[in-house]
Amino acid sequence: MKRYDIAAIGELNVDVILNQIDGFPEMGKEKFAGQMLLTLGSSTAIFAANASSLGPKVCFVGMIGKDSFGSLVKESLEAKGVATDYLIESPSAATGATIVMSYDEDRANLTYQGAMDIMGFDDIDQSVFENTKHIHLSSLFMQSALLRDIDKVLDAATRNGVTVSLDTQWDPAEKWALDYKSVLPKITIFLPNEKELQALTATSSLEEAIEAVLPYLGCAMVVKMGSKGSLLVRKDGSRNMLPSFLNRNVVDAIGAGDSFNSGFVSAFVKGLPLEKCQEIGNMTGALNTTAAGGTGAFTSPEEINQRAIKLFGRTLDL
Repeated sequence: MKRYDIAAIGELNVDVILNQIDGFPEMGKEKFAGQMLLTLGSSTAIFAANASSLGPKVCFVGMIGKDSFGSLVKESLEAKGVATDYLIESPSAATGATIVMSYDEDRANLTYQGAMDIMGFDDIDQSVFENTKHIHLSSLFMQSALLRDIDKVLDAATRNGVTVSLDTQWDPAEKWALDYKSVLPKITIFLPNEKELQALTATSSLEEAIEAVLPYLGCAMVVKMGSKGSLLVRKDGSRNMLPSFLNRNVVDAIGAGDSFNSGFVSAFVKGLPLEKCQEIGNMTGALNTTAAGGTGAFTSPEEINQRAIKLFGRTLDL
């Protein structure tokens, strides 16, 4: 028996989220925001917190500083039921932070990487590969040491029979220095959005991007397409397009893709069919937009299902 269903390996930071902003920032000018929220940030942390709220046993592998933001991150993860045994405290680097400027369904981010950029394979307690069924990786391009050591991480997962999901997220430098032809065969479920997939493959259309990665898929890929829904593509080329569950009263869309990942992977580790995992991912992505901050809509399985019934007339069936 494995101790954890999911080990989330990735970046950790706090988010300072600004909503109801009276215009875009301009040099030399002041703008006001109507709301501010200081909360647990980072794509991987949002994924882990929300997956834990859905029922799986989740632990986190990441690096924080010995500072107040690091304490907030650790306490926030533990409050969501995420085990912090594998957290690493850097004696020199500060915990990362992101300023999030939210505009309707889009946002602009400014991030200080701090400790998240330092953690590599040798920093990780290797017992995590023996103690989990599944590993989720995210935001590789914000973590230069983890990106450098990605093959070591994936090889350790393979040696221990651990399945892996990957959401690269956007590359802020837009260099996309990931050899997907060698990495994707080691990934069980690839979880990009359509813009990221096209950028990674240097293609001009979604169809071209799918054709580029198809020969290298480990098991399957799900392309997140925002309000259009998601597209499941299996290794054999078969596809399933699933329309989104729309929330017409969006609070903010921060973490919607991460929440999709949490729903999909939570269903996947339970052994549900990929199409059912995709449906649950679409629902959790939509539920995310009903509260601020990426994790606000995810409390307990019971309350999450009550939200789902109210909005969509059905439960998640997890």
